[in-house]
Order: sequence, then C-alpha cells, then structure tokens
Amino acid sequence: MIGLRLWRTVRIRRRRASGLVLLLACLGMFSITRNSYAEGLAPLKIVAFGTSLTARGGWQPALEAELAACLHRPVKVDSVAKSGETSLWALTQVDRVVAEQPDIILIEFYANDAALQRFVSLAQSRKNIGDILDQLRQRLPQARIIVMAMNPFSGLRGLIRPFVDSYISVHQAEAQKRGLEFVDHRPNWQRLAPDDLAAAIPDGSHPLPDIASRIIAPELVKHIAGNNCGE
Repeated sequence: MIGLRLWRTVRIRRRRASGLVLLLACLGMFSITRNSYAEGLAPLKIVAFGTSLTARGGWQPALEAELAACLHRPVKVDSVAKSGETSLWALTQVDRVVAEQPDIILIEFYANDAALQRFVSLAQSRKNIGDILDQLRQRLPQARIIVMAMNPFSGLRGLIRPFVDSYISVHQAEAQKRGLEFVDHRPNWQRLAPDDLAAAIPDGSHPLPDIASRIIAPELVKHIAGNNCGE
C-alpha cells in the first residue's frame, strides 16, 4: 500500500515537472519569436527638425531607446537641426527632411523666430511654418507630423523673447488647422521646483541633456505610442 502511494506521488510530481518544463519551453519560444519578429522589422524612422533645442538637445538617444522598448521594434532618430536658425532656414531644409523618408517628423522652429535680434515677425513666422507643414504633408503624406513647444526661457535669453508664447501659439494654430499634432513640453518643465528648473537650464535656454532626456523622451513616447506601451 505504501509502495503504491509512493509510486502515485512520483508519477504526479513527474507530470508537474514535465508541465513546468513545457511551460518554460513555450515561454522561451515566445520570447525568441517576439525578438526575431522585432529584429525583422524595419526601424521606425524619426526626423527631429529644429534649432539648437534639437541640435544640442541630447534627448534623441533616450527617445530611441524608450520608444523601441515600448513598441518592441527598432527606432532610429536623426536630426536636421542647426543652432541659431529660424523658420527661414527651415524652409531651405525641407528637401533634406523628405530625403530621409521618415515615419514621424518632430518640428520646433519658434524659439529663434521669437528672438528680437532675428527680425522674424510673428506674421512671417506663421506663414513660414504653414509653408513648411504644407510641403511636408504634400511630399510625405504618410508621415506623422508633430509640432512641439520645448522648454521655458529665462534670464537674458528670456528677455530677448518677450513674445515667445505668441510664436508658439501661432505655430500650434497652424498645425491644428491642418489636423496635425502638437506636443507642449513646457508644463512638464514647469513642474520642477524653481531652483531645480534653473539648474536644469543653466544658460536660460538650453537644458542639460540628461534632464532634457528625462523630461522630453517620456512625453514623446506617450504621445507617439499612446496606450500601446508595454504591450
């Protein structure tokens, strides 16, 4: 009787062990299949089109890594950007953006337009961004186009941009008039304590790259991926 019970116990344990092995094997196969699938996908191509807030931003690698982890596919972020430039320069660079054939375009060109010494009027800035958006929509009809407002300005760099909010508003209006997307990063920056914000943007204009990565990348991942992150 004892021998029979022992034999039954051994059989049950063997079945459980076999089931566990099978489960682990299935999970392993799922992981391999998912990874192989991700490796077989073409990268999601993003072009960041902007000023020094893009050229010197340093947030692009974080966006690549976080969005790739979220979507389970490769992501490549390239930049067409130049410090000190305005939307007038941007008009001459549309061909470069189109040549990249991006899936997503991130655009910010209000900051230097708003600087008094650049002499780009509000009306001219509005016309320029409208022309840029029209060209991109026409030539890249499948691309998502996202106009952005970046970080706040302070100190001298804020003083020379007294109407920057108006420039942001007209760029936002031109995007929305065309049914395009707009992401405003300023509220996330303004959640920092005043001393932390000053330390994060020491020159009053250009955030430290590591802080910019923590502020900008998650917001863009949330906006681009929606509720798909982690699935």
